[in-house]
Amino acid sequence: MDQNVIKILCAHGVPEEMKKRLAEIGQVFSLNSHDEVEIKEAIRDKHVFVVRSKPRVTRDIIESASQLKVVARPGVGIDNIDQEACREKGIRIINTPEASTSSVAELTIGLAIALLRRIYYGCNLLKRGEWVKGKCTGRTIEGKTWGVIGFGGIGRRVAELVKAFGAEVYAYDPYVEEGVFVEKGVRRALSLNELLAKSDIVSLHVVLNQETENMISEEAISKMKRGAYLINTSRGKVVDQKALYQALLSGQLGGVALDVYDTEPPTDQELLGLENVICTPHIGGNTEEVFVRATDILIVKLKEVLGLSGGQPLGY
Repeated sequence: MDQNVIKILCAHGVPEEMKKRLAEIGQVFSLNSHDEVEIKEAIRDKHVFVVRSKPRVTRDIIESASQLKVVARPGVGIDNIDQEACREKGIRIINTPEASTSSVAELTIGLAIALLRRIYYGCNLLKRGEWVKGKCTGRTIEGKTWGVIGFGGIGRRVAELVKAFGAEVYAYDPYVEEGVFVEKGVRRALSLNELLAKSDIVSLHVVLNQETENMISEEAISKMKRGAYLINTSRGKVVDQKALYQALLSGQLGGVALDVYDTEPPTDQELLGLENVICTPHIGGNTEEVFVRATDILIVKLKEVLGLSGGQPLGY
C-alpha cells in the first residue's frame, strides 16, 4: 500500500517523538482524550490505531473502523484490546515486549530493595525531621528464596539480576520448556503452590487473561510463608487487592510493592496507605530508553505488516 494514503491514529498519551517517527509510514492523527465516542468518530477511516495501556479498544470501536488493519501497542500487555473482535475482522495486533524487558526488571529489583530496606519509610520520616534509624532495620535479598511467576523475557531478566544478589530462584511457568529453566540456572516449581510455599519474595511477570486474573487470591496468599514479600509489576487484576489488604493487616505478608492496580489510577487508599506498602504509578516501562527502543521496534513491525519493507502487504 502507498504510504501516502496510510492513516495512523494515535491515542491520547502516545509520545510526540513516537508520532514524528510514525510520520515515516503515513499521515498521523492525534486524539486528545480517551473518550470512546471521540475515538469511534476519529477511527472510521484509519488504517492503524496506536495505543498504550489506555484506552480500551472495545468491540464497538473495532466495528466502527471499516478500514482498520493494525492495532499497535508500544509496550507489553494487550489486555486493553478486544483480541477476539480483532481476529474476527482480520485486524493484526502488534506490540513491543522486547523494548521494556530490562526497564521492568530493574524496577522490580528496585521496588524489592526499597521494600525490604524500608527506604520510603525512613526517607519520608527523615524529611519531616524524624531520625528513625532504629525503626529501619531491614532485610537483605542475599540468602533469600525468590519466586518468579511468569518466566518470559521479564521474568528471566529478573532471575538473572536476583541471582547476582545471592538469592536462590524458583520460577513457575507451565508454558515454558524445561530447558529454559536449566539454561537460566533456576529451579522449576511444578505448581504455583509449590513456588508460593518456598519463596521469601515473590514477583509477578504474567499477562492478564482468564487464567491469571486473581491468581494471587486469599487462598494463594495463605500458601505463602508468613511475612513473605510480594512485588507486582505485571497487571493489577492478577492480585485480589482486598485479600492483599487483609494479609498485610494480619502479618501474613510482610510487605507489598505495587506498580499496577486493579483500577488505574488506584482508588484503594486504605491499601496504599499502609506502612508496609510502597507504590509507583505504573512506571515499569517509563524510561527514555524504552520509548526510543519501542518506537524503533514498532516502526519496523508496522512497515513489515503494511508491506512497506518488501514484505507482503496485510489485507490490501
